[in-house]
Amino acid sequence: MPDENKKPGLLRRFLDTPPDSVGKTVFVAVVLCLVASMIVSAVAVSLRPVQEINKLKDKQINILQVAGLYSPDTDVTEAFKVFEPHVLDIATGKFTDQFDASTFDDRAAADDPELSVELTDDPASIGRQAKFVTVYLLRNEDGSLDKVILPLHGYGLWSTLYGFIAVEENANDIFGLQFYSHAETPGLGAEVDNPRWKSLWRGKKLYDENDVLQITVAKTAPPAGQEFHVDALAGATLTSNGVDNLVRFWMGKAGYASFLASVKAGEI
Repeated sequence: MPDENKKPGLLRRFLDTPPDSVGKTVFVAVVLCLVASMIVSAVAVSLRPVQEINKLKDKQINILQVAGLYSPDTDVTEAFKVFEPHVLDIATGKFTDQFDASTFDDRAAADDPELSVELTDDPASIGRQAKFVTVYLLRNEDGSLDKVILPLHGYGLWSTLYGFIAVEENANDIFGLQFYSHAETPGLGAEVDNPRWKSLWRGKKLYDENDVLQITVAKTAPPAGQEFHVDALAGATLTSNGVDNLVRFWMGKAGYASFLASVKAGEI
């Protein structure tokens, strides 16, 4: 005969609990959350390689675009082979073999205390500046330098703008400027993506005949002249100021000035 004084086990008591009880409802909710989180985590891990490939492809597309080599039917991987990636030591303005240029992550380096420096004079509002960045050289068929593609970033109104600037072989004439990541206001600051505005950069000069940085984003041209002036975005003063600050920072002594001097001297 069954022992009537024997208490049922936890499982039996749980199963005998009414389906709409608080305990059973909480238990089912927790189990469902755990299962769902495991599924989401598994999917995220499995998709990570694809995400990394797409991230790399997007970066390559933006470099091709700023260099004027992209069209919708472009084989991105094949077209990108014309570029020579090099890791640049910003302090010396020279290339370094310390890192693999094909895998070096500039943005991660900017967050690494060992690979970056904290800025006290910080017009671009980036906080820390990476000591090393990846630059891209584009050469002509005869091996002579055609363009240099340089990464840059800085704060606008609402976000950090990340992009590339393409400079001609004379290290002074701008071929193009393009941002690939930002969160500026649609219709205002986000007009940095407008092809018409981006076209204003082509042919503008960075430095005057005395190698003094003169490029400016403003409503009116600077005293140096129109060749150094890009019109500010209408209704987006703070974003325009941010672009002006970040371009002048990266093209100045704290950025690529020494490297561009080497390019101008024919040392690259």
